[in-house]
Amino acid sequence: MDDLDHRLIAALRHDARAPVATLAQALGVSRGTITNRMARLERDGVITGYTVRLRPDAAPDEIRAWTSLAVKGNQHSVIRALLGEPGVAELHDTNGRWDLVAELRVADLAELSKALERIRGIPGISGSETSVHLQTFRG
Repeated sequence: MDDLDHRLIAALRHDARAPVATLAQALGVSRGTITNRMARLERDGVITGYTVRLRPDAAPDEIRAWTSLAVKGNQHSVIRALLGEPGVAELHDTNGRWDLVAELRVADLAELSKALERIRGIPGISGSETSVHLQTFRG
């Protein structure tokens, strides 16, 4: 995946229902390029479907987790890769022991395991720690 693929995925995360023409204009490429990219990403299994975003309390069966990440080297390339990861719902730059914190939202523990495996395989990630969300007391 290249930078355009990552930017396309980020745009789709923001609005999975955006028309191809709108995506093409926002990314500065032709509609044909967007259509071809989306077809390839679907064919390759990178995009496995399109969805809606719900309030956190509206998806009680969803597994949520936070992964704290240490980055060695180019943080920008790591961020681009994480923004293209289907399990990453939000990504935050932090200070302290960890460089980034990713909120993961997945359907089940098997999907969480696969997402963590993909994330840990991103070049530049030198360490991670994951906590699974159990309960919210104030939201």
